[in-house]
Amino acid sequence: MRLRAARRHVHAGGTLDAAVGQLDHLVDLGVDFVELLPVNAFNGTHNWGYDGVLWFAVTEAYGGPEAYQRFVDDCHARGLAVVQDVVYNHLGPSGNYLPRFGPYLHAANANTWGSSINLDEPEVRRYIVDNALMWLRDFHVDALRLDAVHALVDTSPKHILRELAEEVVALSASVRRPLTLIAESDLNDPKLISSRHAGGYGLDAQWSDDFHHAVHVAITGETSGYYADFEPLSALAKVLEHGFFHDGTWSSFRGAQHGAPIDVDALSAWRLVVADQNHDQIGNRASGDRLSTMVDADHLAVAAVLTLTSPFTPMLFMGEEWGASTPWQFFTSHPEPELGRATAEGRIAEFARMGWDPSLVPDPQDPATFERSRLDWSEVDDPGHARLLALYSALLRLRRERLDLTDPRFARTRCICNEDERWLVIQRGALRVVVNLADAPATIAVDLAEPTVLLATRDDVTVARTRSGAAVRLPGCAAVVVA
Repeated sequence: MRLRAARRHVHAGGTLDAAVGQLDHLVDLGVDFVELLPVNAFNGTHNWGYDGVLWFAVTEAYGGPEAYQRFVDDCHARGLAVVQDVVYNHLGPSGNYLPRFGPYLHAANANTWGSSINLDEPEVRRYIVDNALMWLRDFHVDALRLDAVHALVDTSPKHILRELAEEVVALSASVRRPLTLIAESDLNDPKLISSRHAGGYGLDAQWSDDFHHAVHVAITGETSGYYADFEPLSALAKVLEHGFFHDGTWSSFRGAQHGAPIDVDALSAWRLVVADQNHDQIGNRASGDRLSTMVDADHLAVAAVLTLTSPFTPMLFMGEEWGASTPWQFFTSHPEPELGRATAEGRIAEFARMGWDPSLVPDPQDPATFERSRLDWSEVDDPGHARLLALYSALLRLRRERLDLTDPRFARTRCICNEDERWLVIQRGALRVVVNLADAPATIAVDLAEPTVLLATRDDVTVARTRSGAAVRLPGCAAVVVA
């Protein structure tokens, strides 16, 4: 299955039935997939979903399995496919009774969230496979996003990811519809999406955090932590042309070489899912602040252009399309007071180690933290938010109309950047995406005889003739697509 159109996360009203009311907004926007954070049962009333303990149950807090079936059906009726986020690398800390029934956990291979799943046991592996097939077969989900696959400890001859891929291919043939597996991975390892015939695992796609980091640094100038290596504008150019920035290069954050190069002749760019904002990159900031609270509308517009004209599969985070001002903060509702305190104290300590002000870290257990993270849909009608929403809609429409923007061949994307003047020209086939990231206006040459503006983030973008050919004149922090 070709993942070429935008996807997005949804969180509306707290239930799946309430979320149905926002689906027409997504259709009008022009997205093709809706991705849900994990919905399996957890102990509490609200949660990001990564503390689930009953993988085969849809939490009643969202409406249970019947509401989930209605949601999937309502999506399909509108032409929207459904991606379900699933977690196979750990179980939540509260209400986790599964280990009483068998050796499901492996304490010796603990990860960030506790004991890892025991992949040495054939029945545990089968439990994972059967759960994945349930979402696809019984609930008619179209794709699964496999959470943090780098935390899966598997030393067996056939990796669990390859086993999953083989089973899903077989199911797809049986039900006669495309089924997709998408990995979230911190490894920058193309083996995940390489074919099984080439020694890979045969997954369909994987997330690329490098794209997020490169765009975030270009837009915000933030260079602390893992953003440090992405400070040069050439980092963004490399990601656009090669998929990964860290492809065997030195990572100053990790203190080691990281990643492996993508065979750009063998793999298609659509296999990388990218975003300039997502639930992790926002929620794992101390105060859960979005880009909209860090930069102005012009910068948000440039970020949108970079994401939605990239050769990759773009993903939008809920509310991003109108520049939502509401935060996305880490929230929990553990009923055990001691676990709640430990969660809050651990999060404060974690951010303190990274240099954040502890006073900025909201208490995950405070119901107000959850309430603050709800979208304010009234913002959509505000003129400033409406302008950004119109830009996103226009970009998605342009992406559908211009085949060059969905061309998955890496060789069809080439970049020229000027570090000193802070501009970037991205060649997408016959199109040129010209971006000025500086505060000052810039006149940037383009290799087109008579460039025509297809889309611009500002009204004062113009095309001019120069002695050497054509150029576009952009005000500070602006972008244009020309043909």
